[in-house]
Amino acid sequence: MDEFLKSFSDKYDKWREEGDFEFSSKVIPVKESLVTQQWVLPSEQVLEILKNARSFALADCICRTHYARCDKPREVCLLIDELSDKIVGRNKARRITFDEAAEVLKKADEHGLVHMTLHMPGRKIYALCSCCACCCHDLQLILDYNRRDLVVRSDYIAVTDQKRCIGCRRCIERCVFGARALCDGVIEFDARACLGCGLCVTVCPEKATVMKER
Repeated sequence: MDEFLKSFSDKYDKWREEGDFEFSSKVIPVKESLVTQQWVLPSEQVLEILKNARSFALADCICRTHYARCDKPREVCLLIDELSDKIVGRNKARRITFDEAAEVLKKADEHGLVHMTLHMPGRKIYALCSCCACCCHDLQLILDYNRRDLVVRSDYIAVTDQKRCIGCRRCIERCVFGARALCDGVIEFDARACLGCGLCVTVCPEKATVMKER
């Protein structure tokens, strides 16, 4: 584990020992992966969180800036309230409109990025990030060091209708968490591995996969 990653792991463990921290982040399904009636808790969707924020701003992802392991968009980190004011004041973030934020999220989905809330002690959300597995500190801790205790799954899970599935493998290629595989022409799904990001849904040409409450 390199020093950058270790700094986050140590910080999270310290907060947990002090008793005011349960998780560092939570996965949020991409908006397009949910049908309207399944928005049981709309506050958990990124745009709903932004609607309720006092202020928000857009900044570069510190993880992709640090590691630079991929060419995915960097300016996708949405900062909330006090942190947004602080970083804008340092000229390291910029105010954007709600419509611009929606476009940022759409672009992030097109590039296969996982939407995640980042939390401080007390569960207060301070950022809404769109993350890649090769650079994101939390996704690296999950996938490479099995620190699933730090991240809360979304309230949804991807379900595939095998009758509609054509075995195109697009959902498999998009799954960051390795929850999908093709075996004898049939999609096999590991619900335990799925964190409910919804990326598999938005690339399915047959709309065979949908998000349902976990």
